[in-house]
Amino acid sequence: MTYYSVLAVTPTSEDWIPDYLPTANRLVEKHGGKYLARTASHAQVEGSEQAAGLRIVLEWPSKQAALDFMNDPEYVPHLAARTNGSHSFHFLIEGKDDLA
Repeated sequence: MTYYSVLAVTPTSEDWIPDYLPTANRLVEKHGGKYLARTASHAQVEGSEQAAGLRIVLEWPSKQAALDFMNDPEYVPHLAARTNGSHSFHFLIEGKDDLA
């Protein structure tokens, strides 16, 4: 079952970004993930404002693939750096329609 990571990330420091990007890019691919969007070009069109510097959407072949990426020993220090250097919210969403 396909899963999606949907993130809202607002950096509070940019110190972590140069090391983070090449590692995350490589490990996302290693775990079968694919970036669908990584952009500062976004607009909220409904609800109370939830500002974010970046919106990121990734596609995963399974929930386990997403979790394996998050828990990859090579990624763990970069996740900590992102968490410490930003306000980040990450939602892991199952690719199904419960209302159909």
